[in-house]
Amino acid sequence: MKLGSSLYNARKRSGLSQEDVAGKLGVSRQTISKWETDETLPDIRQAKRLAVLYHLSLDELIEFDAEVDEIRNVIANTSEKTQQKIDWTKLWAEKYPVLASYQSTVDTKKYAAELQKLLTRLKADYGYSGMDALLVLKDILGHVWNPADTPAGDA
Repeated sequence: MKLGSSLYNARKRSGLSQEDVAGKLGVSRQTISKWETDETLPDIRQAKRLAVLYHLSLDELIEFDAEVDEIRNVIANTSEKTQQKIDWTKLWAEKYPVLASYQSTVDTKKYAAELQKLLTRLKADYGYSGMDALLVLKDILGHVWNPADTPAGDA
């Protein structure tokens, strides 16, 4: 995402108009518009003031992505009780249909036994809880998966 888009999204999320921001920073509304359309860039002092105004670190402001931030907030604010009501496999299967069909074609017992061994080893070697071992194993799988091994369009 370009800096201008980040500035625009952060301002919108903060509920401020270009005029509001301009007034707080002592610049013109046109300056804010130029920053948000990538015509010009704020200097480092103004960027820091924008970050403070938008309640973000300078790094967050530069890399601000409204969609990622929205997802982060949903995850943080979803209670354990609500999470238990969600059929995660069904939900993710809407995006990745293989999750709804693999059980009828894959010998899951064979793979489950191997995965159980790995989970047991993670718990024993590092003292992880079952959930922590599962999350670590999921993360390891994510790191070893190579998108280059996937034919174009299958990722």
